[in-house]
Amino acid sequence: MPKTYNDIYFAVRTKLRDCGVEAYGLEARTLLAAAAGKTTEELLRDLYLYTSKEIEVKAEEMLERRLKGEPLAYIAGSWEFYGLPFTVTPDVLIPRMDTEVLVACAVKAVKAFGMKGRVLDLCCGSGCIACAVASELPAARVVAADISLPALDIARKNIKDNKLASRIITIHADARTWPPMSIGTFDVIASNPPYIASEEILTLDCSVRDHEPLGALDGGEDGLDFYRAIIKYWTITLRPNGMMMFEVGEGQADAVKKMLLDAGYVAVQTVRDTLGVERVVIGKWKNEF
Repeated sequence: MPKTYNDIYFAVRTKLRDCGVEAYGLEARTLLAAAAGKTTEELLRDLYLYTSKEIEVKAEEMLERRLKGEPLAYIAGSWEFYGLPFTVTPDVLIPRMDTEVLVACAVKAVKAFGMKGRVLDLCCGSGCIACAVASELPAARVVAADISLPALDIARKNIKDNKLASRIITIHADARTWPPMSIGTFDVIASNPPYIASEEILTLDCSVRDHEPLGALDGGEDGLDFYRAIIKYWTITLRPNGMMMFEVGEGQADAVKKMLLDAGYVAVQTVRDTLGVERVVIGKWKNEF
């Protein structure tokens, strides 16, 4: 017997709820929309239309993947960040709301430079920071850099899909060593590097540990390796009065603040996220090399 989208939605919703998924309604809508190749708005519009057996089977397959712990974003193949759509695959970290704090800080800093600043998204992954900053600052020029070639491919797709290719370029670079000579200088470096301590990786939720890229998570023995390296090697790319800003893990802010102060940065400060966690650390570079 043919089923409507609403029939399938309630079946998926019920299974997710019974398996303890907290946002079961939202996840059910997202899964079914992805199975049908629709936006969630289109799905809500078409809820009482009949669907095909093919879509029903695809929704069931996606549901099984979710119940086995695979992240919803990877199953759907896309995720929203800062109001923009992003393609996501297991080659890139799933954009998180925490990182929107870093974007807001970068946007504020560039506006202080007169809207025409040059920004580096270092360890760019999906390119979500670069795209979000560029979308807010039409006069800014942005560089997105990452060591992962598959991640850069995803970033380029997201840049193109968000119609930002004229203002964002991508560069293959390792944050743990000297930058390419051709990269130029920046008013703002915004980085969300790997910051999970190596020994803590195994304690992460299986949806993160078993599915998201290890290279985007593992920050070394104490989780701070990338901060040390970026401050050591990439400060040279900052213009005088340029801003270095990092997303940090809970409890890491004091250590990263000290690194910036020891390296000669001034006006070092932290910005808290919506839960009150010190999520971003910012320092101003006053010296010239």
